[in-house]
Amino acid sequence: MPVSVLDLAPITPGGSATDAVAASVALARRAEETGFQRVWYAEHHNMPSIASSATSVLIAHVGAHTSSIRLGAGGIMLPNHSPLTIAEQFGTLDAMYPGRIDLGLGRAPGSDQNTMYALRRDDRSADRFPQDVLELQAYLAGETRVPGVDAVPGKGSNVPLYILGSSMFGATLAAALGLPYAFASHFAPQMLEPAVAAYRQEFRPSAQLDRPYVIAGVNAIAADTVEEAQQQLERIRRIRAVGLFGRGRSFTDEEADLLLESPAGRHIEQMMTHSAVGTGPEVAAYLETFAKQADADELIVAFQSPTTEQRLRSVTLTAEALAD
Repeated sequence: MPVSVLDLAPITPGGSATDAVAASVALARRAEETGFQRVWYAEHHNMPSIASSATSVLIAHVGAHTSSIRLGAGGIMLPNHSPLTIAEQFGTLDAMYPGRIDLGLGRAPGSDQNTMYALRRDDRSADRFPQDVLELQAYLAGETRVPGVDAVPGKGSNVPLYILGSSMFGATLAAALGLPYAFASHFAPQMLEPAVAAYRQEFRPSAQLDRPYVIAGVNAIAADTVEEAQQQLERIRRIRAVGLFGRGRSFTDEEADLLLESPAGRHIEQMMTHSAVGTGPEVAAYLETFAKQADADELIVAFQSPTTEQRLRSVTLTAEALAD
């Protein structure tokens, strides 16, 4: 089974966006060296801990420092953009790195209400998501739906599309359009099994895909010992809690633990339901079991270790264990 990497380009506490971009390059290079299928980056805005907001720019930079691994968006939040703009951006990426570019598409804003305003996003744009996907797909196929308008670069590139989601909406849309479906079970696990079942049942073959293809997200922390992996998980839980609910304040470890014990903090536990934590062999065993549970054709792993060095080690240990 193919296994891939989801990189949120985390800005670590005390670190900078420059550090985060360098870490993303190092992570992609390690993933390429160790045999992972692809690396995807997610579009988020106004989040102090994530450096992948200009997703296509980050992909271009990482592409220049790698040679073979597939790179893409997991995903572009299409309601934030015109389909033509995304077709041109990913057409350009495909021209730079032929045969290596993926385009995952999501419907969520990837931001809050104020950020939506700053993006000049129409409140109703999410309602046009299915039509925008078709318009984008047509640009990339060289079959524009807007008379006299082509994506250059992009026309005829046929960059493969993926529908991302965490609900039944994305599953039924991906099935209707005959596109691969990537479920965000690494942070929104509730609807994984019913959504995948509906997608497989309702799938209609298309020019891109003749049978259903499911990618499921999962978290992982692999370390040399179980104790070290658990320590990294504890640190990540604190970072997540402060980042989501700390409202810009600094917290001691004790204060972060109290936040985790609150109803809001317990949401972190629910988000990380599907997490492989332990030594390399233990992580690999968990991934194999989870793939069967999710009825997935491919897994995309969000390596959650707190530091760049720990994430790189986690990638290496996981790859070695999966290869055994």
